[in-house]
Amino acid sequence: MPTDTSEKGLETLIVESLVRDAKYVQSDAADFDRDHAIDLPKLIAFLTATQPKIVEQFSLGTDCPKRQQFLARLDGEITKHGIVDILRKGFSHGPAKIELFYGTPSPGNAKAEELFRANVFSVTRQLKYSKDETQLSLDLCVFINGLPIATFELKNRLTKQTVEDAVWQ
Repeated sequence: MPTDTSEKGLETLIVESLVRDAKYVQSDAADFDRDHAIDLPKLIAFLTATQPKIVEQFSLGTDCPKRQQFLARLDGEITKHGIVDILRKGFSHGPAKIELFYGTPSPGNAKAEELFRANVFSVTRQLKYSKDETQLSLDLCVFINGLPIATFELKNRLTKQTVEDAVWQ
């Protein structure tokens, strides 16, 4: 069987490896909320598994003003502090403290182990991210609990594309 040297072939290899070996979930690009730059179903799944009272308190299961306020607050906190800080420290919304990631647990801490296992690591192919130029897409995006942490724009020397092409794109 010949090797697929196209961008699509490389995408496939990377995604298959992440899903098979690293136990990532492959997400659907249609789940990406361009307004808030998150994978909303993955965020809600994580919060439902770890903080169901937050999901209920802010009506995150339905598209309503309370959910929009929550998402706007999350977006603002990410803009202000950065994604790494928000993953490490969480954020507050009104009286509620929201955790967005659970780190590696110490040995013997069953509750921390359960929370760590609830983290959702996912990868999305061909992610259309722009609200203005709706056909622009990233080749891959990696998420933790619905929050984007890394993007990939793959290029192939065989098609005479360079890193400069990726940066421009």
